[in-house]
Amino acid sequence: MDDLMKDRMDQLLDHIMKKCLWQFHSRSWDRKVQNEGVLSKATQLLCGEPVDTSTPLAKCHWVDALCLVNDYKRRFAWVSQLKPDEIKEIMQALHERLDHLTITGSLNLELNDQHY
Repeated sequence: MDDLMKDRMDQLLDHIMKKCLWQFHSRSWDRKVQNEGVLSKATQLLCGEPVDTSTPLAKCHWVDALCLVNDYKRRFAWVSQLKPDEIKEIMQALHERLDHLTITGSLNLELNDQHY
């Protein structure tokens, strides 16, 4: 990933970290499901692809993704100028970084406490 794409990914990540409550589930497995659901649907929306909303969980992820995509388009004009392959690249990098920050790299031991 080049410096421009990394800078853009950091902008998208910063928005999530400051504005999106869905990233703060209390368990690591919930965070993993939520991150995957919201970011995969956001990627589909940004690429103009169909989005599955056939289950209550899929609908929940879709709504959060729709809000995220609307915020991204409003705050970052460059998002609407990206090609689908660029969108997928930046969103994959965003997903990996968000998972690291909120799950694998988190120092919160309660995320993996089976008795909590």
